[in-house]
Amino acid sequence: MKFSHLFKQTQLGPYTLRNRIVLPPLTRSRSDQPGNIPNQLMAQYYAQRSGAGFMVTEGTQIEPRGQGYAWTPGIHSAEQIAGWKQVTKAVHDAGSIIFCQLWHVGRVSHTSLQPDQQAPVGPSDLIADTVKVFIETAPDQGALADPSEPRSLSTAEVEELVQMYKQAAINAKEAGFDGVELHCANGYLVNQFISEHTNNRTDKYGGTLANRLRFLKEITEAVASVMGPDKVGVRFAPLFESTDEVRVYLGLVESDPHLTYIEAIKILNNIGIAYLSLAEADWDNAPDLPEKFYQEVRSTFDGLIMYAGKYTPEKALRILTEGHGDIFGFGRPFIANPDLPERIKYEWPLNEADPSTMYGGTNKGYTDYPVYIK
Repeated sequence: MKFSHLFKQTQLGPYTLRNRIVLPPLTRSRSDQPGNIPNQLMAQYYAQRSGAGFMVTEGTQIEPRGQGYAWTPGIHSAEQIAGWKQVTKAVHDAGSIIFCQLWHVGRVSHTSLQPDQQAPVGPSDLIADTVKVFIETAPDQGALADPSEPRSLSTAEVEELVQMYKQAAINAKEAGFDGVELHCANGYLVNQFISEHTNNRTDKYGGTLANRLRFLKEITEAVASVMGPDKVGVRFAPLFESTDEVRVYLGLVESDPHLTYIEAIKILNNIGIAYLSLAEADWDNAPDLPEKFYQEVRSTFDGLIMYAGKYTPEKALRILTEGHGDIFGFGRPFIANPDLPERIKYEWPLNEADPSTMYGGTNKGYTDYPVYIK
């Protein structure tokens, strides 16, 4: 088989993965309303894709202020925990492994999505002026909108957020998840603390790179204290080129991205997390990460390294063979192909995803994609 190396087992913390193919986090906005509650349809969706080596849920807000898009699920209420139990049971019954991606959008939100129509929160009061959010305009109808002006969190509020991440991990454990992934990419809250472009704080969470990485360190330690570090992953989206596509991608390009992310990875390695997920640029003709960065990530981090971002089986095999990565996320292909690992293994043709059904809606374009009939 051409891609046989992608089907060799590997160890992720205490879990043996049957293959190197991962369902990465994919926002689908199908939760029940009101309350952003996971439902049986979502359980069916994840169970259909349980042939993956393991799965990471869509971004799941850790508190009400963490929501930036309509109909995304949370993990902060009893009803949401109960809803996620349906999902984890369905996945476990299918013999698979699932982590919950813990998410807070920070400033990338709109007052209509915030409790009592308040301003979104972030490390600083700098508006996210190059991106859009998705808001509900009528029942079951939504539209893109500009983010609202945020307010800066106090030091005490940042410390409270660390405890909210810890509580979210407790909730995820109660819901039956096998682990958690921290969403620290794509211009959302943790990325906002890390970035020199969005963090102009003068307290212990701002200024020097070490201070800007403090929030990342504290929340990772907090969730690791609940789950165990060998059941924790962290996702970054390091960008090295400033282009129009980067702006659309919510990208934050640091003056020295190599130093920024290698220093962050050193912190995570010291904590002993199970895996590092690196989302590469995913627009057409986007460049690979620099070879030097691939190499230093490998030499810096002891756990599994996952890459994603418009990956093909050919690219995954190349990165695996070169020794840069261990497991690989396939986003859009997994949306349209619930049996994606089998299709890769036997080189069967792929279904094309319907872009009009990506976000919100019913089972159409969600759980109705066919498996391959031999």
